[in-house]
Amino acid sequence: MIMCFCSCKDIYDPHIETTTTGLLVVEGFINSGQGPTTIRLSRSSGLEDVALRPELGAQVDVEGEDGKDFPLVENRNGEYSDAQLTLNNGVQYRLRITTTDGKQYASEYTPVKYTPLIDSITWQRENDGLRLYTNGRDPQNDAKYYQWKYEETWEFHSAYHTTLKYVIDPVTTNPIGVAYRYPDMTSDTTIYKCWNTLVSSTILLGTTENLVSNVVFLPIQYIEPNSEKLSVLYSINLRQYAISKENYLFLQKMKKNTEQLGTIFDPQPSEISGNIHCLTNSGEIAIGFIEVIQEQVKRIFISNSQVPDWNYNPGCTFVEITDDPLSIQQYGIGLIPTIYAKVPLFGPKTFYASTPSCVDCTLRGVHQKPDFWP
Repeated sequence: MIMCFCSCKDIYDPHIETTTTGLLVVEGFINSGQGPTTIRLSRSSGLEDVALRPELGAQVDVEGEDGKDFPLVENRNGEYSDAQLTLNNGVQYRLRITTTDGKQYASEYTPVKYTPLIDSITWQRENDGLRLYTNGRDPQNDAKYYQWKYEETWEFHSAYHTTLKYVIDPVTTNPIGVAYRYPDMTSDTTIYKCWNTLVSSTILLGTTENLVSNVVFLPIQYIEPNSEKLSVLYSINLRQYAISKENYLFLQKMKKNTEQLGTIFDPQPSEISGNIHCLTNSGEIAIGFIEVIQEQVKRIFISNSQVPDWNYNPGCTFVEITDDPLSIQQYGIGLIPTIYAKVPLFGPKTFYASTPSCVDCTLRGVHQKPDFWP
């Protein structure tokens, strides 16, 4: 028994087929509505390689069965795009790719697919947080399968205003005192008010196939309780796509393989291909599913005043420091001065200071106001 418990452990190194690496991965869709068409090309990599391997220098075209061709322009990091395609709803289209090594790939021809409008985005408090839902219906009763993507943007503020800055000794480069940042003694708003943006990182899918009526009411995002996202003003920009059943099943496999793996009880990896084929080598696999899809977009805003008792707390504190070189060297290094605490007629002044993340919001966001912000 002792030998069993004390025996050596061998490292388990699973053999991964090399044929699963270096495959062309094609992401995106051909946009038949308003807005750009963006296709991303990359190469699949091994489990130990987490870096994205973009496919550069390729020639990417949208081809119609009527013979018309729309070349996409290479941007950066394997992205190829066209600001606005003009497609014929009665024509089927495909994507054609030629890589720098001369290999050619193409998706299957697919018809232009109609996407119904997003009726509304609603929300409700759940478990002290907030859950958002998409609402819609298809009056043509044609769209049964959907995919959604979104971008979240929120305004947030530093815990403390700052009207002060350190005065630096030109010889020692050490702070020796504080002074007003601006002659009019106003606070520095460029580091007080900021914005952050995140894009959806999961595959959001839904279907109305088994419903009596073709009505969509599905959760799309959950904001954790007391999150900074609702500390001032929050916005979500939702993008809706009506997709084919084949694309839906492909994305379901992608979701299981990328988001739901971790234990032996989770869905196991399945083979993923799609509708992209290598024309120069029929035995080579490519990963991706390209369709001609109309994109529908809707944005809403939610302010902090609409969610009573949200109770966002940045967890910031400040210290009071005497305005002299010795005190600043002892207590103020690594902190940012905010405002004067005491300014007596006689004796030393004191000021408040706090950590940079509590004073300078640009450490966690950008101070440029988005164009769509109210």
